[in-house]
Amino acid sequence: MNFTKEELKAETSFSASRSGGKGGQNVNKVSSKVELLFSIDNSMLLTDDEKIRLNDKLKNRFNKDGLVQVICDEERSQYLNREKALDRLIHLLVDSLHIQKARKPLKVRKAAKLARLKAKRLNSLKKETRKNNFEN
Repeated sequence: MNFTKEELKAETSFSASRSGGKGGQNVNKVSSKVELLFSIDNSMLLTDDEKIRLNDKLKNRFNKDGLVQVICDEERSQYLNREKALDRLIHLLVDSLHIQKARKPLKVRKAAKLARLKAKRLNSLKKETRKNNFEN
């Protein structure tokens, strides 16, 4: 995945609406909440394999039209909210495309196995001696 923020911005659509929260009277007249929509299937920046992986991993982020939806209303400025939403989308795409290395199960070392068996024997002996004390 190698694209710039500007290339991604060209493939996204933004819509703004009024946001609650801090801002006083300004909140009632300024649309600062930003909703970013990105179509994975129509993107020219992604390969077919990347599209399949993203569609699988981001199922829960799709809206009813099948677009990835990112909403940001943290800042009082629409511009800052657009930038934050775009950063979140990039972070979401990078995290979803990351392929985790397969875990190789390690063999238990002989010393560790012997130490475990020795501890079990000692615990067994300790409990065995308790039985003998109670029988008298």
